[in-house]
Amino acid sequence: MRGTAYGSAPVPLSVLDLVTVGSGSTAGHALRTSVALARLAERRGYQRHWIAEHHSMPGVGSSSPAVILSHLAAHTDRIRLGSGGVMLPNHAPLVIAEQFGTLEALAPGRIDLGLGRAPGTDGATAAALRRTDRLNEGADDFPEQLAELIRFLDDDFPDAHPYSRIHAVPGPVQGPTGRPPVWLLGSSGFSARLAGMLGLPFAFAHHFSAQNTIPALDLYRDSFRPSSVLDAPYALIGVAALACEDENEARRQVMTGALSMVRLRTGRPGLVPTPEETEAYRFSPMEREFVDSWLGNIVHGTPDAVRDGLNDLQKRTGADELMITANAHSGDLRVRSYDLIADAYGLPTEG
Repeated sequence: MRGTAYGSAPVPLSVLDLVTVGSGSTAGHALRTSVALARLAERRGYQRHWIAEHHSMPGVGSSSPAVILSHLAAHTDRIRLGSGGVMLPNHAPLVIAEQFGTLEALAPGRIDLGLGRAPGTDGATAAALRRTDRLNEGADDFPEQLAELIRFLDDDFPDAHPYSRIHAVPGPVQGPTGRPPVWLLGSSGFSARLAGMLGLPFAFAHHFSAQNTIPALDLYRDSFRPSSVLDAPYALIGVAALACEDENEARRQVMTGALSMVRLRTGRPGLVPTPEETEAYRFSPMEREFVDSWLGNIVHGTPDAVRDGLNDLQKRTGADELMITANAHSGDLRVRSYDLIADAYGLPTEG
């Protein structure tokens, strides 16, 4: 559960992968980039590589985390792989227990099951996924869905329960086996409190909810009760970061992700634009205000500047782990950024 910090990194470093699809590229290329990134992360001593569930977003190719994770497991040997996260209200708990039981059988001891209660998409797409328009119902039922999923993973429904004779396979019914540790993900206080009360590790989405980071982490730590999983709180935060050899180039590249977010927030989702497309775009005053706010939460610049920014963020939040996401048009550039950050911290070159 608890990672290892290498080099001069104050805490373990990990990867959050959105399988970004850039303009002029394809989903196939984005998935090959994810394999290259997982291999680099393993070689350089990153702790985990997580895939985030999103839907109906052309610039994000991570709609099926379990499928992608099985592919990454076949191309890596040691790095932990997981969901950051599976949006549980979109799925039946038994299905997730089966998928991640299968992943655990494929890569024993290397799988994390991170769970969120948001839809990971817009309301109409969420309704299509869930076959209902009562979307709040799924979010409100999250604690019950979580409890049911954990019972399927542990195969320990009480005898009187209607699911007592149902078994998630692969799973404990087949014999002694490990199971993926469960993490709760969040961008507000709800999952922070629940994770603390259940004694589970917690991952907070600082990269898009920075104003809530410290309150949520404080709530998690204050609510924490020791469990069979953890004897003390363990919190990671997702942070957007991009390193380039040149500071101006880093700014130019992160602007592509910023324009992509502008389009998403205004109902015009698409592939992540090129730097040239971004430079030609004329932002409205309201869009410019959004971009300035958005960029304020992205650590970007030279490798040394990114290292210093990450160190400052970790010190301010007390995070036990930093999970880095790099949102820019070029897959090669994103992979290179993780390599440069590893260099700045003196991480190992062969894992």
